[in-house]
Amino acid sequence: MPKKTSVLLIYTGGTIGMMQDARSGELKPFNFRALTQQIPELGKFDIELSSVSFDQPIDSSNMHPDVWIRLAEMIRDNYSKHDGFVILHGSDTMSFTASALSFMLENLAKPVVLTGSQLPIGIIRTDGKENLITAIEIAAAQQNGKPVVSEVCIYFEYKLYRGNRTFKYNSQHFDAFKSPNYPALAEAGVSISYNKNALMPPSKKPLRVHTGLNNDIAVLRLFPGISKKITSAILNTPGVKAVVLETFGAGNATTQPWFTAELAAAIKKGIIVLNITQCLEGRVIQGMYETSSHLKKIGVVGGSDLTFESAVTKLMFLLGQKLSITQRIKLLTTSLRGEMS
Repeated sequence: MPKKTSVLLIYTGGTIGMMQDARSGELKPFNFRALTQQIPELGKFDIELSSVSFDQPIDSSNMHPDVWIRLAEMIRDNYSKHDGFVILHGSDTMSFTASALSFMLENLAKPVVLTGSQLPIGIIRTDGKENLITAIEIAAAQQNGKPVVSEVCIYFEYKLYRGNRTFKYNSQHFDAFKSPNYPALAEAGVSISYNKNALMPPSKKPLRVHTGLNNDIAVLRLFPGISKKITSAILNTPGVKAVVLETFGAGNATTQPWFTAELAAAIKKGIIVLNITQCLEGRVIQGMYETSSHLKKIGVVGGSDLTFESAVTKLMFLLGQKLSITQRIKLLTTSLRGEMS
């Protein structure tokens, strides 16, 4: 008899694991082991299903790099025992976690699927049941004895996305995530249809787990009328090692001499300035317009079509490695896990 596919469920917290208190109406975490009572369909899977839960469930608003390290270590410690992993996570910061894990889990050859819900499992109209059931099915899917998916991804409302290409765009609808610059990896209907051309091939190298992260990052989002004192305060924050510069359009910014001088001074001090667009679709092309040429000349790094979530976590990952500034900049402009075009 062939060995059953093994999937490990990791519950971190989030709406999907909440139950409504009968008296107060408040949402409170429930015992993860009781999940099969809420979703009896899980017992029908021909899958060896195991679960592990954080002792103290974390609301995704409290997500932190320390938790990403914990998750990466859990996957590392269980990697040889399971064929796939499903992480239950709050939707608000799910794209940050998926992006971070994609960088931390190098040479991944198994699926790591993050999912959650907009409504708690215990509510009749919950989207959590379908999300969880299909996420497990995707994590267990194999073809010719090999996983169909071998990357960190997000499954939500019938679509599977590359995790480091996503952002949460809607807090009210079940269709909560978008990946405008990269196609869906799969779509669930009567059957699950995989976009094989979009999937990352499984690595043939041993898994490497990186747990060094550095969050000494600042964010400078441009707007008409941004002042010199605010710009200077952000760029001169003590200890800051990198700045995500959120610009207009294809990477454009004011050409005011003081602004260019402030950025140039920061770069001269060794601070990496990464240019990403505020637009939800498209990419940075420094030098396409005069209003971005000055950024390129002073050494601002063009971030192509990195999402904000991916930009932040990629910087944390690279700052956590023993690399020179030149090496970090080179890797920033290189697609490491399919995060950029």
